[in-house]
Amino acid sequence: MKTHNAVLHLTVGEPMEASLARAAAAMKAAKQGKRVKPYFGVGFGEVGEMFSVFTPKRWELIGVLRKSGAITVAELARRLKRDYKNVHNDCERLIEWMAIEKDENGLVFAPYSEIVVDMKLPDSRAA
Repeated sequence: MKTHNAVLHLTVGEPMEASLARAAAAMKAAKQGKRVKPYFGVGFGEVGEMFSVFTPKRWELIGVLRKSGAITVAELARRLKRDYKNVHNDCERLIEWMAIEKDENGLVFAPYSEIVVDMKLPDSRAA
């Protein structure tokens, strides 16, 4: 099981240019032989899109995994006092969005030490 003592960045409304600039800076540093700190990030166009993925029940699921370590989905459902099928679906969705992972034995776990949510506000228009 690989764990990251790293941060998952959830960004809402970040312009594509900012992501490209971060990638370009990392590539430049790597070419210069500098150690590049890994960046784990997921971007959303709108806040509603992020909230459709990271629902309150899914945040609770991530919290239980963070405390428990790697466990089966059945055990996770038991600890959450939720239906197995719903917990399984939530796990699959969170795996798609990089928030949790599944190891070679089929156990799910929360690999990040922290998840940071960054929401960019639209630019204001001059009056």
